[in-house]
Amino acid sequence: MNNLFQRKFIKTFFAAFLLLGFIVSYPAGAQTFSFESFPGDPINARIYTLKNGLKVYLSVNKNEPRIQTCIAVKAGSKNDPSDATGLAHYLEHLLFKGTDKYGALDYSQEKPLLDKIEALYEMYRQTSDSAERKKIYSEIDATSGEAAKYSIANEYDKLVSSIGASGTNAYTSFEQTVYINEIPSNQVENWLKIESERFRNPVFRIFHTELEAVYEEKNISIDRDGSRVFENMFAGLFKNHNYGLQTTIGTVEHLKNPSIRKIREYYNKNYVPNNMAIIMAGDLDPDKTIAMIEKLFSGFESKAVEPYSFNPESAISTPVVSTVTGPDAEYVQFAYRLPGAGSRDAIVLEMIDYLLSNSKAGLLDLNLNQQQKVMNAQASTYILKDYSCHIFTGRPRQGQNLEEVRDLILEQVDKIKRGEFDDDMPEAVVNNIEIETTKGYEENSPRANAMVDAFTLGMKWEEYISKIKQLRSVTKQEIMETAKKYYGNNYSIVFKKTGPRDLVMKVTKPTITPVEVNREAQSPFLKSIVNSQVAALSPVFLDFKKDIQFQKTATGVPVEFVLNTENQIFTLYYLFDMGQIHDKKLEFAIRYLNYIGTDKYSAPELKKMFFKIGCSFDVFTSQDRSYVYLSGLSRNFNQALKLFEEVLANA
Repeated sequence: MNNLFQRKFIKTFFAAFLLLGFIVSYPAGAQTFSFESFPGDPINARIYTLKNGLKVYLSVNKNEPRIQTCIAVKAGSKNDPSDATGLAHYLEHLLFKGTDKYGALDYSQEKPLLDKIEALYEMYRQTSDSAERKKIYSEIDATSGEAAKYSIANEYDKLVSSIGASGTNAYTSFEQTVYINEIPSNQVENWLKIESERFRNPVFRIFHTELEAVYEEKNISIDRDGSRVFENMFAGLFKNHNYGLQTTIGTVEHLKNPSIRKIREYYNKNYVPNNMAIIMAGDLDPDKTIAMIEKLFSGFESKAVEPYSFNPESAISTPVVSTVTGPDAEYVQFAYRLPGAGSRDAIVLEMIDYLLSNSKAGLLDLNLNQQQKVMNAQASTYILKDYSCHIFTGRPRQGQNLEEVRDLILEQVDKIKRGEFDDDMPEAVVNNIEIETTKGYEENSPRANAMVDAFTLGMKWEEYISKIKQLRSVTKQEIMETAKKYYGNNYSIVFKKTGPRDLVMKVTKPTITPVEVNREAQSPFLKSIVNSQVAALSPVFLDFKKDIQFQKTATGVPVEFVLNTENQIFTLYYLFDMGQIHDKKLEFAIRYLNYIGTDKYSAPELKKMFFKIGCSFDVFTSQDRSYVYLSGLSRNFNQALKLFEEVLANA
């Protein structure tokens, strides 16, 4: 389907959003699996819960023979113990190092050495004398070199590469740790075998060399002005919650004194099936897939998980102000604190955010950016489980100070409180959120990410997918009242100044002797995956004469189109056989179409009109062609096309 996007076509679709949940049971061999499903769900997800509490989210998308996979753990940096911050993130790194079955040349010989290393680290973190610490670390370094002789390097990477996986990665944030792969659709069983083994008995080998990588990440974050601005801003917002009390990478002091024992305790406490989810979106058979998951993951035992607890944050009465100095260009960033995911206020927050900043017709876009009152101003939301944040960033023009930028942004926030925005803008906002969401769901990764968010934020899927419906119920009066309630002098603000970087302690890397690992050896587990037989993928070929419809307009212009049967979005391309090689100035001239108006409408008026109907246009050139395209909600196609033709005819 994506190849066809390179040609001119119109995509249309009509769908109803009916949210009536139901549970379905079906036979899979001798077993029956029940799942939750909700009519009107744009990705038709099935949500299963195994007997051990493991959640499974499956969404079928046949556009390509690939599957986006995520294994999500509902534990992140906010769950780090206060005396060992950065632990969740470091554990994420270690879960690429293998188990007793892979990554090990001879685990029986390796294990005593790993146990010794673990004990030495406990001695190291409890010792303050620098000479003694150096002596202990020297022994850690030497023992690690011995242990490495019994390990096999990068076996997890070799395993997933052998099945054709791509995008292999992981990330840790406040709420979650997520492990990612994109796999061919004929490798589901092998991937599940790899992942079930990965979490069965992870071995924390090659610890001190991986620690060096984490140290480097920490030092890079210290060097980034933006990272320090974000940390300061969150520290001002959250005095009681770990969102502000500690960082995901961890403090320098804790990173210098790691504990394998505490990491293992964290793993045993949080990496349990009733705190995890397997999430897959793509070309899969849900019946066969859930049967395989049950077979390979039902043996994991559930345990009670202690929820994160905190004292509610006190109200902020005056702005919490801090300054960060560094070489990057100056800017100001500040944020307000609101209730978290699943709350009505979080829904209204998204509406306020789009009214202010949407890159097209928000108050910041029209009144500040397009009028060039600032270099740039924008807003974004950060929806977390326990709280949400509304973040504003402003960059000054030459000769403008940061306080002026702040005040200009706050003026636009005050307009929301006073209701100084068009009455039909809330509906326009929902139209644009709907189109962004729908377009995203054409791909596997956004589908998987949505399911990850719902799981880790503790939201029921029915509630998560009803966001458009909830947004449509938000009134202008509710927007104004919410803005008055939460947007005052109760923000945390950071002034990013240009100058010598603030003196911040970095992590001093200890002397680490490069270890010799077995790079060519293969564990029996790796061999079993590599030598497994899987069904070949059957390619599906497009027949352009059948799959594309060919017509002509009344004036003889050829029109080629494909009916969109997946969602309610259209995309229309005008293609011109002239490009940069025909006229060197064309590449620059064509860009002006985004910034000029017509004899009837100014450029800002046009942007608002397109925004209100959930449509947009753009232009670009290649060496030999130019493209002008229009995209948006199918129900507004005729209205959008009429306005678009006005732009093209009377620019």
